[in-house]
Amino acid sequence: MKIEKFYYDNKIVKYFAYATTLWGIVGMLVGLLVALQFIFPSLNFGNPYTTFGRIRPLHTNAVIFAFVGNGIFMGVYYSLQRLLKTRMWSDTLSRINFWGWQLIIVSAAITLPLGYTQSKEYAELEWPIDIAIAIIWVVFGLNMMMTIIKRRERHLYVAIWFYIATFVTVAVLHIVNSFALPIGFMKSYSWYAGVQDALVQWWYGHNAVAFFLTTPYLGLMYYFIPKAANRPVYSYRLSIVHFWALIFLYIWAGPHHLLYTSLPGWAQSLGTVFSIMLIAPSWGGMLNGLLTLRGAWDKVREDPTLKFMVVAVTAYGMSTFEGPMLSIKSLNAISHYTDWTIAHVHIGALGWNGFLTFGMLYFLIPKLFNIKLHSIKLANVHFWLGTLGILFYAVPLYWAAITQWAMWRQFSPDGFLVYPNFLETVTQILPMYGLRAIGGTLYLIGVFVMVYNIVKTVKAGSFIENEAAEAPALEPAVKEHKGEHWHRPIERKPVMLLVLSLVVILIGGIVEMMPTFLVKSNVPTISSVQPYTPLELHGRDVYIAEGCYNCHSQMIRPFRHETERYGEYSKSGEFVYDHPFLWGSKRTGPDLHRVGGKYPDSWHYNHMIEPERMSAGSIMPAYAWMAKTPIDTATTKAKINAMRTLGVPYDEGYEHEANADVRAQQDRIVKSLAEDGITAEPNTELVALIAYLQRLGTDIAMEGKTADKD
Repeated sequence: MKIEKFYYDNKIVKYFAYATTLWGIVGMLVGLLVALQFIFPSLNFGNPYTTFGRIRPLHTNAVIFAFVGNGIFMGVYYSLQRLLKTRMWSDTLSRINFWGWQLIIVSAAITLPLGYTQSKEYAELEWPIDIAIAIIWVVFGLNMMMTIIKRRERHLYVAIWFYIATFVTVAVLHIVNSFALPIGFMKSYSWYAGVQDALVQWWYGHNAVAFFLTTPYLGLMYYFIPKAANRPVYSYRLSIVHFWALIFLYIWAGPHHLLYTSLPGWAQSLGTVFSIMLIAPSWGGMLNGLLTLRGAWDKVREDPTLKFMVVAVTAYGMSTFEGPMLSIKSLNAISHYTDWTIAHVHIGALGWNGFLTFGMLYFLIPKLFNIKLHSIKLANVHFWLGTLGILFYAVPLYWAAITQWAMWRQFSPDGFLVYPNFLETVTQILPMYGLRAIGGTLYLIGVFVMVYNIVKTVKAGSFIENEAAEAPALEPAVKEHKGEHWHRPIERKPVMLLVLSLVVILIGGIVEMMPTFLVKSNVPTISSVQPYTPLELHGRDVYIAEGCYNCHSQMIRPFRHETERYGEYSKSGEFVYDHPFLWGSKRTGPDLHRVGGKYPDSWHYNHMIEPERMSAGSIMPAYAWMAKTPIDTATTKAKINAMRTLGVPYDEGYEHEANADVRAQQDRIVKSLAEDGITAEPNTELVALIAYLQRLGTDIAMEGKTADKD
């Protein structure tokens, strides 16, 4: 048997390890600032670049794609080479993957605070960056698949199954959800509208969690836990069931984010059913990870790497139990639009992704630098700071969620809302927000302790850039062995595994989405619903750029307490011209779908300039600069043309008359403001935003009432 000598590329692993650490700190610092802005609104700093609405998506993108994304690449590049007993196929592609991904992250860090956003959860980045993401992801996938093809190990270990499924599914999700019509270098409109856009987005959004934050980390779990514990995986058969059941079921679950909305009921029910079924494969994977540690619990007590990994897998189990439970309509009625969802997400992000990443770093850095970790004690300090941080973060938000739900729905014996002013429910939970910020601070301090520990380890060690290894050459393919497990032949064929994974994940997406697009009765039209005026379209773009959708929903659910508070429940036909949809996923402020005509123009003007003047105790940022910032009417023509291309029925040639309508509507609003003693410039973002807000919900007759003042 011929033994071949080769070298593992540790340099690319080191690069991604450093990037993971750096962007983790950046993302968590921004997250801490976001948390503090709830308690101290002055920390919005009175400028357009650091308001909550703009930096909240910066936080989510930094943590998901910068911190976790680099963590994925770090773990995959290390484990893949060793599982396949070969160097990566192309060092050049590895470097392009690294530097391209960092440039994408920097682009996000620049464009999001500047207000360039598509407003879609976890997919806010504009179209040029979307294209760059697709290119770099293909570079990664090509390098991975070619490395698998030239491997020296015949069978593909379970971790690699998850890597392959991650690559193909994320590619499909990103491409389908990113279909948009550009109207400029950093501005586009979603190809989908209203209900269809919501369904596509949450098919993507839920499965971004599934196939970016979960499946690659499950692959890493299957590699690093057995390695760190020096134990074999508990069950080969369980790993097979875990893999195929998980990737098949996960793709169906997206609609559970849209329960009680205008999404067709059959799609909501489908999302609920498959979400509940997800408990089985998810817990199968969790148990497979934890039971791998049978007989190694003494080592777990001593080794901080394993401590982090055990808590990570436990957090994964908690999140994947809670998620299906929140898909049950009666529980979703409580959790949706409250802080319960925020707590749930952070159990996964801080516990599952964060702790597994920390465990990998503590495992990898000493190996890469051929030295023991600088301090086990400091690693244990980090572990307890992080664990306490998670508890202080999540538990108060669960309490806040129950408080919100109870206050929103409370009626007096006479049948009136006890808390008609939404702001009363906000001020009540501010102490919980304070505890959440303390939890985030503890977690971040733990990260700084880790960084110090790693720096000391690196300085004392000697980096092994090209790690020598040897292995037998790949044996020629042989026919199936009699009596071998049915899955073994699939493990020998990476392209087949990729194609089967693609087929499995496409089934759910096609079945869920095609009827909503092809069957007209799924989105019944309403004759009174008309396209936005050009000024309202400009105002809607201002609303999107400022991230107002992060705090305000535009979806009134068919609950008595919502229709009493906001007005008639939302209908699917009202959103047919919305590119993109803006239903929101969290209410820090009241729903705005019926806000049109509720208040005079002057109220909106003063509210945007000085929120607390109109609503004492408001935690909303001030937007004074909008009264001076002009809208770019040179883009009006392009916006009208784009909307017509997307199916909005503007008359042919209207784009040439649109700016005249813009000026006329601006003059009407300025005149209205002047009647209330306000002198305003007509061609400003604030006037455009008022036009948009005053339009919301006015296309159909409204019933109900509201007492909201914020």
